[in-house]
Amino acid sequence: MSPRTRTILVWVLFALGTLVVLVGSLTLWVKRQALDTEAWVDTSSQLLENDEVRQALSVYIVDQLYANADPQEVLKEQLPPNLQGLAGPIAGALRQPAVEGVDRFLQRPRVQGLWEDVNRAAHQELIAVLEDDTRGNITTGGGTVTLNLRTLVVNIGTELGFGEQLDSRLPPDAGQIVILKSDQLEAAQTGLKAIKWMSSLVIVIALACYAGAIWLARGRREMLRNVGAALLLVGILLLVIRRFVGNYIVDALASGESVRGAIDSTWLIGTNLLSQVAWALVVYGIVILLGTWFAGPSRYAVRGRQAIGPTLRDRPGVAWGGLAAVYLLLVLWGPVPALRNWLGVLLLGGLVALGFEAFRRVLKAELGPSDTGPPPAPA
Repeated sequence: MSPRTRTILVWVLFALGTLVVLVGSLTLWVKRQALDTEAWVDTSSQLLENDEVRQALSVYIVDQLYANADPQEVLKEQLPPNLQGLAGPIAGALRQPAVEGVDRFLQRPRVQGLWEDVNRAAHQELIAVLEDDTRGNITTGGGTVTLNLRTLVVNIGTELGFGEQLDSRLPPDAGQIVILKSDQLEAAQTGLKAIKWMSSLVIVIALACYAGAIWLARGRREMLRNVGAALLLVGILLLVIRRFVGNYIVDALASGESVRGAIDSTWLIGTNLLSQVAWALVVYGIVILLGTWFAGPSRYAVRGRQAIGPTLRDRPGVAWGGLAAVYLLLVLWGPVPALRNWLGVLLLGGLVALGFEAFRRVLKAELGPSDTGPPPAPA
């Protein structure tokens, strides 16, 4: 292989690995956030705990009840004949107190449990549709994929006094939310398959590309430093994407200032895992950059290696034990998503061990053989 071909191949592998890390981080976020039912339920619980989101949901529920349950007729039935003419003004005056009542009602543990159950069932049924297994509360009739939140509306309406037979008085489409149109379903199912495939292979492909680039590079330390810089930049780029895409979505969906805060909070809560992935890449990049600097020719790096070199060279058991203790503390802390599942712990631990042993070999070659050896045999 000619030097020019070798250089081109190195940079192609490096660029491909960086692109895979960027795209794979987004697909990993989508898979864990949108396709994992428990993660979805946890996010929905955080949404209900947010004041702005809960206020917007309260307005939606009251709007559904006022539009379909006819509170004016309910009040007429409860008022004496001479006061039935006031049913309309009273119903209008009670609209805002009803919103505040729903807001307080949604803060109750029992209602929050119902909210989790509704979201869990809804997410399971939605995934079933995307996997072409239509059943339960989600249907594809009428040219749409529809999510049924009728139970939640009925429970809250009954608590607010809209009548004991509220379920029978609500029209069939009350509490129905259109998720997808049928002409979008095939694209969504294809996207689901692509996300599952990419998220399972992204780490392997990225590591293979970076390992190949480092192996073929003439200056391996410099290429490893480039990998660290790439991870750092990809992490920063993901944070920028999260912020600017969030601003675009809020501007596109916000029909007024009353819901703008709720949409913004929903986006920030829903992309919290993406933020964690981005910060993890930033941390990985910084660690690699510091490691390559510490192994470089800098005067301070040389002094540092000379200070710890004898221990790493002459007492490998102590060195490996210290590394294992630090890594165990990191696993217990779990500052990055990779340290919260066994596959990530094993993979990251293997990479840390590989880098540590490579660093020990650099120190052994730099310091030379140990001065402490067995005593010479007597003459």
